Amino acid sequence: MLLEVSNLTINYDKAMIINDLSMHVDSGELVSLVGPNGAGKSTLLRAITGLVAWEREITRRSVGEDITIEGTVKFEGERIDQIPAHKIVARGLIHCPERRRPFREMSTYDNLLAGGYLLKNKKEMEENLEKVYQLFPILKERSKQISGTLSGGEQQMLAIGRALMFKPKLLCIDEPSTGLAPMIRQEVFDSIVDIRKLGITVLLVEQEVSTVFKMSTRNYVLSSGKIIAEGTGKELLQDEIIRKTYLGL
Repeated sequence: MLLEVSNLTINYDKAMIINDLSMHVDSGELVSLVGPNGAGKSTLLRAITGLVAWEREITRRSVGEDITIEGTVKFEGERIDQIPAHKIVARGLIHCPERRRPFREMSTYDNLLAGGYLLKNKKEMEENLEKVYQLFPILKERSKQISGTLSGGEQQMLAIGRALMFKPKLLCIDEPSTGLAPMIRQEVFDSIVDIRKLGITVLLVEQEVSTVFKMSTRNYVLSSGKIIAEGTGKELLQDEIIRKTYLGL
């Protein structure tokens, strides 16, 4: 078991966002998290990668609100819920955030180098960069272009490429299809399948249920901060209540 989340509960002040949630991801899987808007999917990813704990300290100091976190998160059998986000990254658990968020004033090339900032070996950096270029040839063509001027699809490829620069063991990708044209969206999904073929485990948050279910090993359906179903795409689509009530199909 690569990732194990046990009895996770997260409250933003008085609002419960994640409610006693448990899940796991095994090495080599592509696991998706699906469900309606506001279900807690992005919060769950941020909790796994240490960002909710970081937000807790910021909100305490800036606005006086409190975020409470209960439960445990283990990665490769060791607890990571009590260590800072940058140390979680160093262990190989990488977060590719929603809405891409490139360093807009930097070139495509410099954005990619920023993704490998923890690497000490220049040769390894160059090898990882070449693998990213093989996965996304357009990024090599746009290497000198300022990232803020890239198209939405190119920025999404850049965000994923940047996350790959540290050679993750588990890559968490949040809503990669947001705002993309259908053809570009499919290119991004195809690249995620290719990433898994490289031996990288993927945890994917996504709204495009019909596409994701064809790609994934297993799926979790979230609603109101709770997992209400788990299974393969075929199994979940056979459940009429899940399909109509939670997946909108």
